[in-house]
Amino acid sequence: MSAQRPYATLLAKGEDRKQLILSAAQRLLALNGWRSTTLAQIAGEAGVTSAGLLHHFESKEQLLHAVLDARDADDDAHADRTGDVIEQLEQVGARFERSPHLIGMYSVLLIESLDPEAPLHGRLLARQRAAIDTIAAGILRGQRAGKYRNDIDPAVKAVEIVAFLNGMETSWLLDRSIPLTEIFKDYTQSLTRQLALAGTA
Repeated sequence: MSAQRPYATLLAKGEDRKQLILSAAQRLLALNGWRSTTLAQIAGEAGVTSAGLLHHFESKEQLLHAVLDARDADDDAHADRTGDVIEQLEQVGARFERSPHLIGMYSVLLIESLDPEAPLHGRLLARQRAAIDTIAAGILRGQRAGKYRNDIDPAVKAVEIVAFLNGMETSWLLDRSIPLTEIFKDYTQSLTRQLALAGTA
């Protein structure tokens, strides 16, 4: 038993150091993007050596994917992708305020990955499409349940909603004083009216 304790302690310390590196990477990537952020800068921000960073992440690309994994895990923990579309959208503003570093990092990486040759282009394109598919599926569920109008194309409306969310992320990062709660409330009310069957809005 006593022989296992030092090993368990080392594992815990290693996990703590890994989280420090991820947090430092998120902050620097949000500020500078992946092109202008080096592994040495991230190591310095995290308070570890470059060798210590490479012990956990063998390359810059692996670290980039790890910070996106952390962002996806945060989304998974707070989203119900099978739930009501409107109810989920109403909660997005709270996600902005809960994890501004993740919002900032993702927005910067998204812009930097427009080039098909960028290392994260494929992953972020797939994620964008998955978000559209998830929202479209939610609208389609509402249509099949007799809750939403059938003359609305779920795929087209989903692209519009994702574009709104992407734009709101950028706007809020630029100006944190904008009234998120009011904007999302107004948008979801408008969306409810657009989707609702005649006479039910």
